[in-house]
Amino acid sequence: MTLRRPTSSRESAETIAVQALGFLAGDEDQLQRFASLAGIDLGQIREAATQPGFLVAVMDHFMADDSLLLAFAAHAGLKPEAVVRAAHQLGAGPRERDHA
Repeated sequence: MTLRRPTSSRESAETIAVQALGFLAGDEDQLQRFASLAGIDLGQIREAATQPGFLVAVMDHFMADDSLLLAFAAHAGLKPEAVVRAAHQLGAGPRERDHA
């Protein structure tokens, strides 16, 4: 399957979030932790993934765990800053102005 190149920063951010979800899915313990924190059953993830805000929740999960974010960035061949920018683009994670 060939992925088309994202045409906007929003699409790029969504692509990174989908990759992040795939990264979680590759580790049953991490996926279970995410589902538990998100308040969903593992069997509900496919359905939940269709809901607005789901990718934001995925990225919030990564933003809350530096080691997970760094592991994903390395796995995906991305700079950690690119993952953080994607999270912010989707509305996830704290922003500097939130801490002012």
